[in-house]
Amino acid sequence: MSSSPAVHTVRFEPFGIEMEVEEGETVLDAAFRQGIALMHGCKEGQCASCKSLLLEGDIELLKYSTFALPDYESEAGQILLCRTEAYSDLSIELLSYDEELLSRSIPVKSHAGTVTRITPLTHDIRLLEIELETPLKFWAGQYVDLTIPEHNVTRAYSMANAPSEQHKLQFIIKKYPDGAFSALLDGDLTVGAKVSAKGPYGGCFRREGRDGAMVLVGGGSGMSPLWSILNDLVESGEQRPVRFFYGARTRADLFLLDELASLGAKLNDFKFIPALSDAAPGDEWTGETGLVTDVVAQTLKEEGFSGNMDAYSCGPPPMIDAVLPLLQVAGIEPTSIYFDKFTQPMSREEPSLATGAN
Repeated sequence: MSSSPAVHTVRFEPFGIEMEVEEGETVLDAAFRQGIALMHGCKEGQCASCKSLLLEGDIELLKYSTFALPDYESEAGQILLCRTEAYSDLSIELLSYDEELLSRSIPVKSHAGTVTRITPLTHDIRLLEIELETPLKFWAGQYVDLTIPEHNVTRAYSMANAPSEQHKLQFIIKKYPDGAFSALLDGDLTVGAKVSAKGPYGGCFRREGRDGAMVLVGGGSGMSPLWSILNDLVESGEQRPVRFFYGARTRADLFLLDELASLGAKLNDFKFIPALSDAAPGDEWTGETGLVTDVVAQTLKEEGFSGNMDAYSCGPPPMIDAVLPLLQVAGIEPTSIYFDKFTQPMSREEPSLATGAN
């Protein structure tokens, strides 16, 4: 007869929050299970969003990237909560935390669902739609771990729909030829296929009640969480200046343009500003060209926004890394900059959503 796993208590400072963690379960997974929303991102030991300081207790660290936790930090007692398993009671100091994230925690749950539609948006971007058997509560900008049981594959994808729709979820996904998940979107995954969505995860969600400008910066499938955030803002009835920057290679890589125009018409001060890095001769493009990060810097300098601004940036790591300091130069406080990176999963073929907020 097998015995139940040992259970230990974890105390988080400086808040004094306590929770239980079972042996064999990571501290971060235990927090998700109990509805404690800690800073997190990739959940795979790559992004450092959940980096914390072990004050007391016995642990084991699962495999992680030394880019996220260098040896000198590990030797000083720093840990990654997504890689930490407890073997005694623990006391942990949170090195980064978001009080609004903690106050808006939603317990992570698994929801069974069915594929209802797959629509091409560009040559390599697909819109996946699923219907869940039970409602999934989430905040605009968050994501789920999406699993196709038949193919035994799981990837993290941000919802593209607003949180008002909790049974029917949409995902804007970039297709990779050898992608274990995305390559299935052009034939192998069909309408009626069973899927499961586990979540919600992520701290890059829309903050409400801000009166300054909202800056959205995306590239590729980074459109998905930004589309959710924009739709949620419009549904809320809040009015604030919005600048939506989107980086693409050519004119053919732009999509949802009519829908963006329709949404923007419901806001008093909205501009969608795409930038093409490799405009083709036949594009007859008269808009912005070059790197979208350069366009962000120049536009915000010309606009001269002030006040309680915030920014949401989603897309490939080089774009995120380049735009973060530019947003701060533009006057946005670091604590009001939220982002999600799409990085290479460990031992997998395609990028996956990887980091959370600030």
